[in-house]
Amino acid sequence: MSKLFLRYSLAAGMGARLNEMGQSIPKGFLQFGNKPIIEESIERLQRCGIQKIIIVTGHLSEFYERLKERYAYIVTVHNSQYAESGSLCSLYCARELVGSDFLLLESDMIYEQRALETVLAFPKDNVILLSGATNAGDEVYVETAGETIVAMSKQKADLGEQIAGELVGISKISQPLFQRMLQQAEQMFETSLMVDYESDGLVAVAQSYPVYYTVITDLLWAEIDDQQHLLRAKEHIYPAIFKTGSYFKR
Repeated sequence: MSKLFLRYSLAAGMGARLNEMGQSIPKGFLQFGNKPIIEESIERLQRCGIQKIIIVTGHLSEFYERLKERYAYIVTVHNSQYAESGSLCSLYCARELVGSDFLLLESDMIYEQRALETVLAFPKDNVILLSGATNAGDEVYVETAGETIVAMSKQKADLGEQIAGELVGISKISQPLFQRMLQQAEQMFETSLMVDYESDGLVAVAQSYPVYYTVITDLLWAEIDDQQHLLRAKEHIYPAIFKTGSYFKR
């Protein structure tokens, strides 16, 4: 796999639930070690041999433009409608730049190296990564049937009995799957831009096309959407990941 698509929380996301911090820096530029978490993610991707990174920007895009100046293999594309659109719109903005299979990541995440390795090694051409229970708050649960996903929701009561795990935000997207997601996006945009790539795009496609999943039950990871997430990531998850040797020395 030669390309990687990074969806930076949308890198367009506004970090509203982080209050003042989310308005002064993008969530990808939060820092727990000696580098922002976005740069730690870039280093992880380099270890996996990823040669191209596409970042969809929005809120505080100038941070990513400056970052791009230091990495020759980073390309940015701006979602000018970031304030009134969801992550599927950001993904759609990159459609002309993505011509092969790719990884799709969130920017506001910390995670173990094996998360990437597991997704890249998965035998099917597409897969979404799930974890075991995190009790982090704001979890997205994924209902499955056999090897594929059926539905996603933040409310377990909305799903059936076969809940395989929690959505992590790291996926391998094949071109056939991507093209179907784009088709779904165009239909959805006729009524609203406020739709997400996972709970809207992927789930819609999964009704007629196999979207596979894999689970790492004990994966150390955290998404940072609010102050509670930030505290959990800083005080518990980041130190635990560091102890595994999955980060460079601080």
